[in-house]
Amino acid sequence: MKFVYQGKTKDVYSLDDGNYLLKFKDDVTGEDGVFDPGANTVGLQIEGAGKAGLRLTKFFFEILREKGIPTHYVSANVDAAEMIVKPAKIFGHGLEVICRYRAVGSFLRRYGKYAVEGQELDAFVEVTLKDDERQDPPISADALNMLGILSLSEYEELKNLTQQISGIVKDELQKRNIELYDIKLEFGRTENSNDIMLIDEISGGNMRAYKDGVYIEPLELEKLLVAQI
Repeated sequence: MKFVYQGKTKDVYSLDDGNYLLKFKDDVTGEDGVFDPGANTVGLQIEGAGKAGLRLTKFFFEILREKGIPTHYVSANVDAAEMIVKPAKIFGHGLEVICRYRAVGSFLRRYGKYAVEGQELDAFVEVTLKDDERQDPPISADALNMLGILSLSEYEELKNLTQQISGIVKDELQKRNIELYDIKLEFGRTENSNDIMLIDEISGGNMRAYKDGVYIEPLELEKLLVAQI
């Protein structure tokens, strides 16, 4: 395999068969040693975070596969912290799509004049540009279309997929009396047909989940979900 790219939480390698290998690391996003799934920088290392993230990702991606939802997932080797995925073309320089069920994080920082912490949100979807230099600015559907990143019809498909996938994750958490506050997803186009599919991961590192009003750390979330399977 050939090294392609070093990401914040994963390294990417190309394989001879045209697929890619993602190597999960113990780095997590945050600031000043505090985990934050919405942060633009690696703030700390948590031992075992890579394998825990992959274990949850494998769990959720296989559920999505059973439900016929398109993803880039092929297979995973949790012991090696490696996942094989299909190639994907990203939108522009990359988008992040957040589905929010409660007001926390950057939503509250932006709209705190009108929202209170923890207030219920109706699966609110927002899209941000992956742009560390500009702090991942939010972008509207009209702006995405105008800039040639995503058409209006593709935006609607992206929004619907985000709410569908987030709802599945939310329901799985609810089975264990865990509440999903928000989740960050990434999407791309398939290489040949340009269909939209879920890429990247679904793990404790890109969501906020609470039990009895108390935030659950990523490694603990993995234990609560996967250990009971």
